[in-house]
Amino acid sequence: MLYNFLYSLNEHISFFNVFRYITVRSVFAAITAFLIVLILGNYFIKLLKNKNIIQKIREDGPKKHIIEKKQIPTMGGVLIYLAVVVACILWCKLDNNYVHIILISATWFAAVGFLDDYLKLKIGVRGLSVKSKLLLQLAGAFLVVLLFIIFNKPYFKYINYINVPFIKYPFYLPMWLFVIISVLIIAGWSNAVNLTDGLDGLAAGLSIFVFATFIVLTYVIGNLKTSQYLLIMHIPKSSELTIICAAFVGALLGFLWYNAYPAQMFMGDVGSLMLGGIIGTLAVLIKQELLLFIVGLVFIVELFSVVLQVTSYKITQKRIFKMAPLHHHFQLKGVSEPKIIIRFWIIAIIILLLTLSTLKLR
Repeated sequence: MLYNFLYSLNEHISFFNVFRYITVRSVFAAITAFLIVLILGNYFIKLLKNKNIIQKIREDGPKKHIIEKKQIPTMGGVLIYLAVVVACILWCKLDNNYVHIILISATWFAAVGFLDDYLKLKIGVRGLSVKSKLLLQLAGAFLVVLLFIIFNKPYFKYINYINVPFIKYPFYLPMWLFVIISVLIIAGWSNAVNLTDGLDGLAAGLSIFVFATFIVLTYVIGNLKTSQYLLIMHIPKSSELTIICAAFVGALLGFLWYNAYPAQMFMGDVGSLMLGGIIGTLAVLIKQELLLFIVGLVFIVELFSVVLQVTSYKITQKRIFKMAPLHHHFQLKGVSEPKIIIRFWIIAIIILLLTLSTLKLR
């Protein structure tokens, strides 16, 4: 919207020609999203407190954690969602159907998270049942994959191919198998980020590193010359996703202003389910589904710590960790919350660099 207006002015003032560049619009999208969250943050926190939208804390967690987090408002993810949507409307080319898919995905998973948060406020910590939440996530993921196929089938022959890190050429998959894998990736990532969101700034910080990686990937994949040089599948529409990734980075940086330890508000499931769903959606849209298992390794470890814990207890009646997800295990071992968060961030930065190296190592 704002992009169209500013770019149209280049006929009179050549300076406005800069707004046709992805890099310029990405910077402005990030700044826009950041300022929206930063400026509205305090007002939003007051609103949440006035409405008594307070985080429900698991009573089986570390005692200090329970005491510290009891009166902190939740559902801050609504602010992240609004900031990203506004930034996208202002700075994206709205005729790009990849932008439509991302906005639909963000809305669906944010709505599922909102419903879960709302039920937690009404009926306690449980919220949506595991089965109901998973079915809604799978339905949203299927809708995203279906739209991806419908929008691309007329001209993109590599829909059901999959790229493998460090290997030059994509692998063909039967369409039914591609759909199943893509749906599981999107729904799985929605859960992975949701489970990681247990410490102040942990999920938000880790998500920033993932979206920062995707800024590079979407730009490179959307640029014909760069993608040919690096032997990566070229997807023209993906360049516009760079702006969306930048908007998420900006919104999350703004959110960290209030969510960093000690947190003033939490993102809630409305934020974590949305972030995970978008990360999975981005990976499918740019055909980097498997690379996501490298860039998001910390999220994967957190997810599988829960899977291993539950499986072990059901089979042997014994627990592998003191508590799952993994960050709570370290808490119960006496590691301070800020130290756990920073160490996880450091690991994520190293993984980010490793992921970007795969662009050349093939």
